[in-house]
Amino acid sequence: MIVKKFQAQTETEAILKAKEELGSSAVVLNVKTLKQRGVFRLFKKDSVEVTAALEEKDFINGINSKKPTFADKEKERVSSGNDTMKNITGDRPAINLVADEKLDMGGNAANIEKKLDSLHSLLENQMSSRPSHSNSQIIEDTGEEAATAEKDSDGKKIVRERENANFKFLQLIYKKMVDNEVDSRYADEIIGDIEASLKKESNIDSILAAVYQKIILKLGEPRTIKLGEKPKVIFFIGPTGVGKTTTIAKIASHFKLEKYTKVAFITSDTYRIAAVEQLNTYASIIDCPVSVAYSADEMDECLNEFKNYELILVDTAGRSHKSEEQMEELEELISRVGSRKDEFDYEIYLTLSVTTKYKDLINIAEKYEHIKDWAIIFTKLDETCCLGNMLNMKLFTGAPLSYTTSGQNVPNDIEVINEQGLAKLLLGGNS
Repeated sequence: MIVKKFQAQTETEAILKAKEELGSSAVVLNVKTLKQRGVFRLFKKDSVEVTAALEEKDFINGINSKKPTFADKEKERVSSGNDTMKNITGDRPAINLVADEKLDMGGNAANIEKKLDSLHSLLENQMSSRPSHSNSQIIEDTGEEAATAEKDSDGKKIVRERENANFKFLQLIYKKMVDNEVDSRYADEIIGDIEASLKKESNIDSILAAVYQKIILKLGEPRTIKLGEKPKVIFFIGPTGVGKTTTIAKIASHFKLEKYTKVAFITSDTYRIAAVEQLNTYASIIDCPVSVAYSADEMDECLNEFKNYELILVDTAGRSHKSEEQMEELEELISRVGSRKDEFDYEIYLTLSVTTKYKDLINIAEKYEHIKDWAIIFTKLDETCCLGNMLNMKLFTGAPLSYTTSGQNVPNDIEVINEQGLAKLLLGGNS
């Protein structure tokens, strides 16, 4: 399912935007009023955000139903008296179809690479406007057109060239994903899905848009921390050195300073030197209490101490995924909170560094798989130029993605994962 958000001055305008882009089959999931903030809020009107969804097959069918056939384009060319097919783009950047221009793909791969490198502006325009008849060209495999192609050798040549160009486009997109360290199995899966749904599509911006939407769909909706009626306990688990403590401080600062939430810390990280002092330093800055749990029994005592707080963040020790004993200790801590579900809600976030090798990430995830229902936080985005591991781990584990961090600054350098930006980066665009 494709899920997108639309903003406008009124609910009606936002819904119209959703229907215009996704089609009449789109379903409105949520309507939210966005309050203006800052000193200029008195001079600005509140806006409305609508979240709409559409089945992916409906999106693809919507694109294909709006595309003229090859025969239609031939009639248009003959009636206009122009022997050269045109790509009318209006205000959008012109995208010349390689097959239509009969270029040698082998000698012009750099041109296609350049189109992929400028993916950001291309896809922004593609996603913000409906596909039009004038900028789309597709060959429908109907009996009548097949018969025409048999009689017309030039027609068969154009069909072959278009199909060949389509394959080359997909091949280059696949290479971009693999270059960004998307696992080849997942890149194959994505390209295979697109190839099946756009069998004879020769318009590169439509192909790119389809791949872009497919990646966003696979990344899914992020999970974020939401407060409820009961105190919420958040466990941060993961290997050593991935930045759990700093991430906890950033999340605590957000809830404490922006949402005025009553936040408390519990640390069970008594293995690492100065770990407790580090958390104490952060806690003193934002004025939050800290307790240390040396055992599962002491975890109960800490929960009793903070039962009147809204959010309790638990900094666990950086467990080696190879240590069975340490993993058992972690399970016991979590089970103590789980046994008090009438008093507390809890969530678990597996914190990983995006710079870790994919094979090691798989090994880590497998060691934590018996701990159910965790979401993934990725840290150190500022230390790498390849973010394919984020998509890899989402598809390997099936766990939702949540937050990303890109530096040491507290409370900054953290945000909810931007799945659209990540999809563009994985395809060689600019976030």
